[in-house]
Amino acid sequence: MPSSSAYALLFDLGRVVIDIDFNRAFSRWAGHARCDQKLIRERFRHDTAYKRHERGEIDSEEFFANLRASLGIDISDAQLLDGWNSILVGEMPGVSELLAKAAGSFPLYAFTNSNREHEQYWSKQFSGILGNFKEVYVSSTIGLRKPEAEAYDYVVRAIGVSADRIVFFDDTLENIEGGRARGLQAVHVKLGNPADGLAVLIERSRGS
Repeated sequence: MPSSSAYALLFDLGRVVIDIDFNRAFSRWAGHARCDQKLIRERFRHDTAYKRHERGEIDSEEFFANLRASLGIDISDAQLLDGWNSILVGEMPGVSELLAKAAGSFPLYAFTNSNREHEQYWSKQFSGILGNFKEVYVSSTIGLRKPEAEAYDYVVRAIGVSADRIVFFDDTLENIEGGRARGLQAVHVKLGNPADGLAVLIERSRGS
């Protein structure tokens, strides 16, 4: 469990703050392409183009061209974008209240592997809950993505305190291990709910 020496809290967005469901994209794309959703689900990969897109190395046009080819469907960029943004479902239950409470004790930050299209969408759709963060670090803006060591180092430098005073919440174990390797206190968010670890951390900080 994180120690009371924590200075800042750092949150992943997907499935920690904002719920994500890729099946919604598969369904939209299948509808546009008039094909079986199962086929698209089986062909979708977090491949090299996906990761390059999240680092901002390729634009949406190139990413969608690659996606169109890998999925084997012939639909427009607008239709791909429609499905792409549909994966962002809504706020994770109870997290808005937790963030508001935590902000009374800690500065809050977010660090997400995301792309420019999603950022444009979630920055508007979820502006209320995102307003709890002093800064949101986006992989496509900084050119680095989790779990790359340089990505954590960049965010730690930007926050301006030592890594061991930052508590990092993420739902992906690989990202948690990457953060710990760079000295962060890290909490693995299971079932998309950081409530337990966060509540304990807040109470411990108030008693220190």
